[in-house]
Amino acid sequence: MKYKLSICILLMTTIAAVAQVASHETTPVLAPATATTTSPMQVNDKPVVRVNGAVLTDRDLVREMFAIFPYAKQHNGFPKAQEAAIRQGALEMIIFEELVYQEAGRRKITISPARLSQAEADFRKQFNSPDQYQQYLQIEMHGSRQALRKQIQRSLMIEQVLKGEVEEKSVVSLAEVKAYYDKNPTRFEQAESFNFQSISILPPRDGKASADVVKENRKRAEEALRQAQATKSYQEFGLLAEKISEDDFRVNMGDHKAVSREQLPPQFIQAASAMQAGQVSGLIQIENAFTIFRLNAHNPPRKQNLADVKANLRVELQKSKYERLRSNLAKSLRAKAKIEIV
Repeated sequence: MKYKLSICILLMTTIAAVAQVASHETTPVLAPATATTTSPMQVNDKPVVRVNGAVLTDRDLVREMFAIFPYAKQHNGFPKAQEAAIRQGALEMIIFEELVYQEAGRRKITISPARLSQAEADFRKQFNSPDQYQQYLQIEMHGSRQALRKQIQRSLMIEQVLKGEVEEKSVVSLAEVKAYYDKNPTRFEQAESFNFQSISILPPRDGKASADVVKENRKRAEEALRQAQATKSYQEFGLLAEKISEDDFRVNMGDHKAVSREQLPPQFIQAASAMQAGQVSGLIQIENAFTIFRLNAHNPPRKQNLADVKANLRVELQKSKYERLRSNLAKSLRAKAKIEIV
């Protein structure tokens, strides 16, 4: 599990903005928004927070905001409704990064010249052209290659602390996976479910359906039933659903995948319980809607085997452990720090 501050992620989040910025004293990270739903950002290299005396600027903050919301370029800014939350999340992250960097310094962690040079070379490969790299260097690093190398070194030092304190300690053994599986048996019990495709004829969206509308819809549904019962496969039924169905699943071949028994109406359960996989139902009326379905599978209740879930479960447990260790590290570092929001 790699920490998000790998070299490319730490620095390349700004590349999306490079094509839209000019190199002058006040740098607009994004072009002016064309809609009121987004907000452009301005970068002036002004302080936003001090962490044990170290100054972090709005450039650091906006870079992290791009990492959190990489679609800012396409949206011509950050969504106004989410901007405050994105900004707060980015602020917390840059504070955390700085605290970890300072911890790396206290531990006297060093990066060898060879490793630093290789990381710099790898970083440069991410650019589409030398001109794009030079543009990035001018805008983000004020034309200084040494500033870039220092930023890369900082990233590698952060990464090294997190590798030892979080990544390596978050490894989950197969024995731990089995222990969790045995301790939480109900989580792995799967309820009875049905896999099916549907074709539906629906009433008006306002819910108001006169007797004539219902009669006309029934006539259309009976014609849909005739066509559905003539289909011989998942593919044929699905193509028909895409053509004539009015429910939201028509865009996916009418496929609902697996739906638990508790989520389905009694009319459906009654029909599906008497069917074999591959069969098409009769016409089912639910209030003023008409539905036809193709049963693809009837899945009885069962408990998932450890072999079936262990890979995904291991990833889930490692992620949870990683986040817990990272959170504990952040709390520990903050407890000893002086943080001043400017």
